Amino acid sequence: MAMTIHVDIVSAEQQIFSGTCQMVNAPAVMGEVGIMPRHTPLLTRLKPGEVRVTTESGTEEFYYVSGGMLEVQPHHVTVLADTALRAKDLDEAAAMEAKQRAEQALKDRSSDMDYARAQAELAEAVAQLQTIQRMRKKLGH
Repeated sequence: MAMTIHVDIVSAEQQIFSGTCQMVNAPAVMGEVGIMPRHTPLLTRLKPGEVRVTTESGTEEFYYVSGGMLEVQPHHVTVLADTALRAKDLDEAAAMEAKQRAEQALKDRSSDMDYARAQAELAEAVAQLQTIQRMRKKLGH
């Protein structure tokens, strides 16, 4: 029997996923991390991006997180996200619009605060679009 690790993906609004998996990939601020059963304990911040979960059956499930924290214990992974969505629930048109708004705000910046917020919004929109594209590629659409 293959070894598994329990994974919980939660946001402030709801629990998105809870189950046993073979592997989890997450967008840590220092780079993407791959977590397997018996991983060394780890606590790190997450940047906007895609969390991929490989289930016990070997299928991949995709989730978008806007940032948050990743806690890893040898038999349990918790993703505490500011916002978390199933990749299939992402709205591509809304993400494209947000990206365009953020890019325009960067061009028209009036203060450093607006610039920082526009950069964060742009990073989130780009991460959402990349998650949608990767999901489509994996599913052959």
